[in-house]
Amino acid sequence: MDMNQAIFEKKERPISATREVVLDGLLVAIVFVMTYFIQIKLPVAVNGGLIHMGNVALFTIALVFGKRRGAIAGAFGMGLFDILSGWAAWAPYTFVIRGVMGFIIGSVSDTKEKNGASMLFNLTAIVLGSIWMIAGYYGAEGFMYGNWTAPMTAIPGNIIQLVIGTVVAVPLSRMLLRFQKTFGRY
Repeated sequence: MDMNQAIFEKKERPISATREVVLDGLLVAIVFVMTYFIQIKLPVAVNGGLIHMGNVALFTIALVFGKRRGAIAGAFGMGLFDILSGWAAWAPYTFVIRGVMGFIIGSVSDTKEKNGASMLFNLTAIVLGSIWMIAGYYGAEGFMYGNWTAPMTAIPGNIIQLVIGTVVAVPLSRMLLRFQKTFGRY
């Protein structure tokens, strides 16, 4: 190995690592913005609740980029939303619930190396991630408020936002995967 090749290899690694960090940050920001700016507060939920488009971003990221980025974007993007929008008490729960949700969706959609390209695996992934989310927030709200009946009022709103997220994210992710296949990964 000559000196020029050794220098080039040393420069290549930080650029690649930098690209990875920047992409992770961008994906977190997308989830945060979609959650923060596109939302409807629910009047029926006893302890708050809202419908937001953050699920579109989270589902799309997990389907296109996989479990690691789905977990990071979901955990940090929606956790940051909770901290900056008056829901700070929810942030630790959201961090775990949404991180695991992104991980589930990314993992299942990539089962048998489908890489988010199978409609069946994608829908199954979102359904399993959604079940986890509904159960997680039900448990968190029950624990926080000591009432196991009131959290049921949040379930219909959660289902609505999950269905909307699925209807938009599945075709969007298919389009992005086709784009990625044609033009290459980021």
